[in-house]
Amino acid sequence: MTDRIILIGYMGAGKTTVGRALARALHMPFYDLDWYIEQRMHRSVRQIFDERGEEGFRNVERNMLHEVAEFNRVVLSCGGGTPCFFDNIDYLNRQGATVYLKATPDVLFSHLHMGRNVRPLLLGKTPDEVRHFISEQLAEREDFYTKAHYTVDISLLDNHKKVQDTILRLCETLGISTDNINTNNNRNKTIKTTF
Repeated sequence: MTDRIILIGYMGAGKTTVGRALARALHMPFYDLDWYIEQRMHRSVRQIFDERGEEGFRNVERNMLHEVAEFNRVVLSCGGGTPCFFDNIDYLNRQGATVYLKATPDVLFSHLHMGRNVRPLLLGKTPDEVRHFISEQLAEREDFYTKAHYTVDISLLDNHKKVQDTILRLCETLGISTDNINTNNNRNKTIKTTF
């Protein structure tokens, strides 16, 4: 099994939800890069955006990425823009097995709509503007995302079974045996999503 599994993709693709469930199934620590940044900086991503702008945030993000991507035996969920700045995608590809969680703009919009947090890049936009923004930005970022070692198509992750099916497909894609993976331990519980 690879030492590091690194999930990339557009915001709302399900990187945190899938990453947390995958880490649990593989008995590996899980790190969400945005959460790691917030812990280390003692500020929310939104506060960092407000104080430093996107360029300042991307510099902080790069530095924190170089810390957390050195950890051993981890599942890492990156922010949607992480692979698209500096040499981050090349660095990530050297650090572990990168997986692009690919979703359509409609799935991304649905996930973001289900989510509890408003993303800094989406603040003040109407639903139509959000749909347009997602489509445009996804097209701009696709070249970076497709540099990942693997791609897994993501459908709407609105229940536990769909998340678990995604985990099994992800393991198969990575060549990880699913014989010892228990994906049914929370079958009757509502899945906690963090889009």
